[in-house]
Amino acid sequence: MTVRAVVRRAGLRSVYCHVASLSSVALCIGLWIRAKTVDQDERGNAERRALFVGLWPPLLWLIGNTLEEPD
Repeated sequence: MTVRAVVRRAGLRSVYCHVASLSSVALCIGLWIRAKTVDQDERGNAERRALFVGLWPPLLWLIGNTLEEPD
């Protein structure tokens, strides 16, 4: 049994990953905007958090594309 089959059997669908990918883009933008409002001491950590969340969309989108493909 492939990993894809196990993930599908667990109930994860491609549309869920695509929605999560788009949502993480919005979250990244929100965190980036919020980082501009905090004081200088906390700004570096807030920007790193936004960049970390910004790494999620491609991963989630590719997982969604993989789940769309037939076995």
